[in-house]
Amino acid sequence: MGLTDNNVLVLAITAAVLLFIGTVWLWPRLARRGWRAVGGRVGMLLATQTALFVAFGLGANQAFGFYASWADLFGQEDQQGFVVDHSAHGSPVEVTDVRRVRDSGTAPPRTQGQIQQVDIAGRTTRISTSAFVYLPPEYFQPQYRTRTFPAAVVLTGYPGTAQALVDKLHYPRTAADLAGKGRMQPMILVMLRPTVAPPRDTECVDIPGGPQSESFFAKDLPEAVEKHYRVAREPGGWGVIGDSTGGYCALKLALHHPDVYAAGAGLSAYYDAPRDPTTGDLFHGDEDLRHRADLRWYVKHRPAPDTSLLVTSSKVGESNYKDTLKFIAEVKATGRTRISSIVLESGGHNFNTWRREIPAALEWMSARLGDGGSAADDK
Repeated sequence: MGLTDNNVLVLAITAAVLLFIGTVWLWPRLARRGWRAVGGRVGMLLATQTALFVAFGLGANQAFGFYASWADLFGQEDQQGFVVDHSAHGSPVEVTDVRRVRDSGTAPPRTQGQIQQVDIAGRTTRISTSAFVYLPPEYFQPQYRTRTFPAAVVLTGYPGTAQALVDKLHYPRTAADLAGKGRMQPMILVMLRPTVAPPRDTECVDIPGGPQSESFFAKDLPEAVEKHYRVAREPGGWGVIGDSTGGYCALKLALHHPDVYAAGAGLSAYYDAPRDPTTGDLFHGDEDLRHRADLRWYVKHRPAPDTSLLVTSSKVGESNYKDTLKFIAEVKATGRTRISSIVLESGGHNFNTWRREIPAALEWMSARLGDGGSAADDK
């Protein structure tokens, strides 16, 4: 049974409850003196506490989508992807599954849209990863068969799971609802983890001698999606949004690659790449690379890019609040890069906070991306 299987969670809760009942039932017998009784008490308490901890941990993982599998949890997920060679007429995107936007109902894609699970192969970086692609209802409607659509890359935090963007943060459902109400234009969403070389947290950096994560998101990913879907190819047709680590990546991609991403939204983002056991040495002594990864340094020392940024924080509950205010002031001082913000009175670094920010963030992004146009051919 998988880590995120509901049966595993039910089994853990059942075990915790039974051990608790057993401890209460057997306690009078174990209350005697002697090493056996003492050992029994210690064993029952440890077993009950362990079962409670496991049940709580599994429940938290179900709610927040930290890890996708047992191997991911224990750091054994070390497969760095596979190389897929495609013919000149092939596609670097392979659809592996199709699902509805809403669990209930049998409405066709032209009514509610569609979510496709895909494998994406990077042509230049040789990075491969899985993702979910949301296609709006208009994508399937005959009157739009020659139209291209703006697209947004949606990134999780670290470690995160792409599934959580669909099931926990409800990006497809929110986009469909907002477009249906006329509050945003129909958009394609490409939802994935920033962790493209698991288990390493690459922070969307082109690591010297290592995974070229930034190049994957800046070049390979848009190129692959544009070959497979009717995505707007003109400047201004792509945006990127993410939370936590994904938010840092989103801001960095928009700053470093304004010719690709016309807008970047960082929900609860930080502004510099950390160095810890999950990242390892990202820069290998390259000071220019280290400075580029520091977004506050970048906006103060490099020419201001022509792009739009959105940052979010909370006055109470978020550790990035003061840094966010400083970043806003520094971006405003450039006079060219545009910046907006969402600041909540209270909200922690969690899914509930981001669900409160996502609708406004999607509306903001929709207003800054091109509305597509006619496509040369229908795919």
